[in-house]
Amino acid sequence: MKIRFTKMQGLGNDFVVLDTIRQNFVPNEAQAKFLADRHFGVGCDQILLVEASTKADVDFRYRIFNADGGEVEQCGNGARCFVRYVHEQGLTEKNEIRVEISTGIIVLKLNTDGTVTVDMGEPKLKSVEVPFISDSDAVLQPLLVDGEQLSVTVVSMGNPHAVQVVTDVEIAAVTKLGPLIENHPRFPRRVNAGFMQIVSRRQIRLRVHERGAGETIACGTGACAAVVAGILRGLLDSPVEVITRGGTMHIAWAPGQSVMMTGPAVTVFASEIEVPD
Repeated sequence: MKIRFTKMQGLGNDFVVLDTIRQNFVPNEAQAKFLADRHFGVGCDQILLVEASTKADVDFRYRIFNADGGEVEQCGNGARCFVRYVHEQGLTEKNEIRVEISTGIIVLKLNTDGTVTVDMGEPKLKSVEVPFISDSDAVLQPLLVDGEQLSVTVVSMGNPHAVQVVTDVEIAAVTKLGPLIENHPRFPRRVNAGFMQIVSRRQIRLRVHERGAGETIACGTGACAAVVAGILRGLLDSPVEVITRGGTMHIAWAPGQSVMMTGPAVTVFASEIEVPD
């Protein structure tokens, strides 16, 4: 089967975008893995599906598949690419759209300077909402990983995150600890592991091991979760500049309000590919 796709990236976090409104194709797990494969497919961290809305007051529906073929709830860098895609493809003339995801509604705005601002909604901070197995909703949670006692803050941005503060992200044990945290039994749906270095009260450096994708060079929801965690811990003041290996985004948040994320979204190329049945 031959399908049309567009390759996009937000700070190097890259995506294969599929328009399922104008072509009848939703990848199964094997097809998603094939598309994400950097040797035999297109290559990406996630696959984004653009679908027609199922609600009268919403413009589109948005689905995300990780490189391992599993469907996930949310992707911040992908959300920025989503609004640029539907605008460039003539699927809408609106610069601000409402998009349905599996956990609710997000609002995406294409700015005049080319950046995109996403209203990510309010973070979920209760352990049961993340979900995280714990007897409390404390901001700092102990987590035993490979014999080491870590302190993490658990946050859901529509998807689960465990954020820890490190002295230097460049030497942090992301490769070692990331997969262990992702698959820790206290996270029933696995988790994204964030490693945050505090540079100042308005700037952080961040690396994220994403569930089902490994470490990506930028993670939008991870940036949001890290800033929320830092503010809750009294370490940061909004707005915060988040520096990732792929570039910089800006996050603004106050308790009781939505998290606002602003950053770039870039179209790389569009083409067709033969996908195995």
